[in-house]
Amino acid sequence: MIHYILKDKPAKLFLGITAFFCCNALIAESIGTKIFSLEKLFGFHPVNFSLFGQSGLSFNLTCGVLLWPLEFVITDIVNEYYGPKAVRRISFTAIILISYAFLMYFIAIGVPPADFWIGSGTSNGISNMQTSFNAIFGQGMRIIIGSLVAFLVSQLVDVYIFHRIKRITGDRKIWLRATGSTLVSQLIDSYIVLFIAFSGVFTWQMILAIGIMNYIYKAIMALILTPVIVFVEKKIADYVGHDIAHKMKKAAMGEEDDGFLNIPTAG
Repeated sequence: MIHYILKDKPAKLFLGITAFFCCNALIAESIGTKIFSLEKLFGFHPVNFSLFGQSGLSFNLTCGVLLWPLEFVITDIVNEYYGPKAVRRISFTAIILISYAFLMYFIAIGVPPADFWIGSGTSNGISNMQTSFNAIFGQGMRIIIGSLVAFLVSQLVDVYIFHRIKRITGDRKIWLRATGSTLVSQLIDSYIVLFIAFSGVFTWQMILAIGIMNYIYKAIMALILTPVIVFVEKKIADYVGHDIAHKMKKAAMGEEDDGFLNIPTAG
């Protein structure tokens, strides 16, 4: 059985995409504890916005947003060639693996540290390695839950909007359905995680203001990455063959089963 899968280009492509999708999502969640200044990254002074009565707002973002835009690019590509069921499958797979990873993080935090290891980072300015380890891997439970719920809901919304637009445009204008679905789903993603993680901690005005700042960045990234989607689409067609690529798109649009597995192999 594995011999046939490894000879089937659409199947091999799906396995590769799934692996990258899950790995990218896990890395994004893991590095999300660091907050960086987008303005300083490009050599500018932090901006000072005022929204909903909140002043001093700037683009202070979690490092996870450096990778999350790629998740929506991959979602749109999978949606285009494999259909909604495939998107749901890789999304649930990613959530299960991320949940498993955080469970292992919390177990690792609870394991008693070796005495020599606690002070082993002194030469690097780290007085207590266990405290630093806890700070890096011990994200708050509400933040974890908020992030996972936001990820799942935004993925499902992205799938729905993508296919609604595709029914109108057909195989044309992948940039329109990809960018349009991402712009809507990213807005939902921004606010779900904030409301779950910080409701009762921040005022609703602060949540709305922070959400807008985050969404501005995500919307800009969605527009910047639009040419990447068009480029990847062409590369996939070259890899599997244009006839098979066309059949994959038709199968993805016409049914939600794994239609790509029934497409004749290209070698």
